Amino acid sequence: MNDPINNRVFELIDKGVRIPNPYSVTIGSEVDLQRISGDGVVIHSGSKIFGNSTYIGPGAQLGYEGPVTVEDCQIGPNVKLQGGYFKKSVFLEKSSIGLGGHIREGTILEEQASGAHTVGLKQTILFPFVTLGSLINFCDCLMAGGTSRKDHSEVGSSYIHFNYTPNQDKATPSLIGNVPRGVMLNQKPVFLGGQGGLVGPRRLAFGTVIAAGTIYRKDELREGRLLFDGIPKAGSIPFKSGIYDTIKSLVKSNFNYIANLHALKQWYRFVRAQFVSAQFPVALLEGLLTNIDLAIGERLYRLKLLAHKMPTAIKSYRQLLGSKASSKLITQKKDFHANFPQLEEACSALDDYGGTEALRDPFLEKIQTQIDKYGLDYLVVIKNLNQQQSTAGVLWLQNIVDTFNRQSLKIFSSFN
Repeated sequence: MNDPINNRVFELIDKGVRIPNPYSVTIGSEVDLQRISGDGVVIHSGSKIFGNSTYIGPGAQLGYEGPVTVEDCQIGPNVKLQGGYFKKSVFLEKSSIGLGGHIREGTILEEQASGAHTVGLKQTILFPFVTLGSLINFCDCLMAGGTSRKDHSEVGSSYIHFNYTPNQDKATPSLIGNVPRGVMLNQKPVFLGGQGGLVGPRRLAFGTVIAAGTIYRKDELREGRLLFDGIPKAGSIPFKSGIYDTIKSLVKSNFNYIANLHALKQWYRFVRAQFVSAQFPVALLEGLLTNIDLAIGERLYRLKLLAHKMPTAIKSYRQLLGSKASSKLITQKKDFHANFPQLEEACSALDDYGGTEALRDPFLEKIQTQIDKYGLDYLVVIKNLNQQQSTAGVLWLQNIVDTFNRQSLKIFSSFN
């Protein structure tokens, strides 16, 4: 009997894909087989591949430790997805995830970023070399830092990024390092010790070390700090959800996170685009840009939900505190609720803002000079920028971040 599903599997085998147990593998009818390389790709037993945007590059290995389901992912050269579920995510060269991965939309693992077994990610961006241990939930954050596989940012096993609040919102993205300096691959690594957690939305500077077992709840913008916390006192105090005893710092953290995403988008548009090659085809570049847009959209959506809660939050706050309620805080909540649509408009207007040309174009010329010298190996080119060149790139990207933050804060006069 002619089985069209198995016929597709055997078409891949004919083009060179190694599939040891072809009758256990499913390839969706919508999958474009031309987007799956025949050069060194291995698809192990029980794997399922779906989605018309799926791309699998040379040397990729799927499902060595357990069955893999891939849906609309872009998988670069020599990537290893050992087992689990992977949806609408991008994996650049030599990145990897161990058995039990649950990697969902908006996630990007840049070159040589990795996670061990049982890692959950969604709306997560890991810059090159960032390493995650096992049994980790690390959604809604961006992590940079480190210069190589021997000098990398790391998250210890059993770590959690707490991204859902008792008020039932997820306007909680955390920025670990930052985009303008992080993309230069010359910053001190960040270490988040195992059996700990970070309560978003937070900002941490490069060189931060959080001791194992610590649940950290503050920003730390000074570099090279060791952060730790003692055992909290036991207690039972009244709690009423939906109050929001602060709103300015929460919203500003979200602004800054979105601003950094915009800067990363322009980095992809203007810098990564220069590296399109057999090792970094257009499919991967398109995947990066699509996922950055997903990430920006997710953050705006979460902020919008939060803004819609403000009238109820004001009412609850007044009922709880009466005459002691802060008029300043109430004004900020009203401002955020009333003017959030303007923030969406500002984001849309800045979507293609590539920064000041006087800062951007000279830096792009330096990148092209480096490519002429070193070829299209992204990591080699970026790591061989000298201090003056990388500083020029930082200034360009920081201009994008600062411009977005200024435009955002203009909308909410009570925040200034």
